[in-house]
Amino acid sequence: MIHTTHSLRVRYGETDPMKYVYYGNYAEYFEVGRVELFRSIGISYDEIENQGIWLPVSDYKIKYIRPALYDQKLEIHTYVKKIPGVRIEFEYEIFNEEKVKITEASTTLFFLDAKTSKIIKCPDFLMKLIEENWQH
Repeated sequence: MIHTTHSLRVRYGETDPMKYVYYGNYAEYFEVGRVELFRSIGISYDEIENQGIWLPVSDYKIKYIRPALYDQKLEIHTYVKKIPGVRIEFEYEIFNEEKVKITEASTTLFFLDAKTSKIIKCPDFLMKLIEENWQH
């Protein structure tokens, strides 16, 4: 398993009139989690794309337990619990400042060759980093 934690503060523009985080903004929070997970194993999202690999999202599931509120500091926990094949699955938990879990989610992305637009297996350069950082 690979795991990373990233904190962010809810900005006013991310909320609705009740000062709850607008539901559509959670997808961006999870993207931040994925980017930081890759960074934690030694590669940036930009480097992956520069190697000719795109990672489109094919599945997104979310469970809202409690609202995130304006100006709260949130902790986004991001996990990869399975070695990737043609897909890589991420799981997320978001906790508020009181350490209460407020959201659970998952996304599935697939590896796409940018030149051919064909689905491919996880490229060797990325698989090597994943295996080097895998914790049992």
